[in-house]
Amino acid sequence: MLAMSALCLRAADGKDLFAKNCAKCHGEDGAGKTKMGAKLGVKDLTDAKVQADLKDEAAAKAIKEGVKDGDVTKMKAFGDTLSDDDVKALVAHVRTLKK
Repeated sequence: MLAMSALCLRAADGKDLFAKNCAKCHGEDGAGKTKMGAKLGVKDLTDAKVQADLKDEAAAKAIKEGVKDGDVTKMKAFGDTLSDDDVKALVAHVRTLKK
């Protein structure tokens, strides 16, 4: 029961963290249909294939270290501002976005 409560709390925290740090590019729903998302070519996190191809470790690494394409920063790094628990909560929230 306690584990379930912790999981629900983490998901709620992840949603708040996503809204604060990620929605500008990824959109509140994760579809990436924002002006910045279109400019950067972000993936649609609601897409089942994108979700299947995205491993939790890779998602956590992208959040912590950011994403670059050569010299172009596609996503800024959040490793200095988010704790490991925050990153885990974000990854858990991203999983809830799949349609």
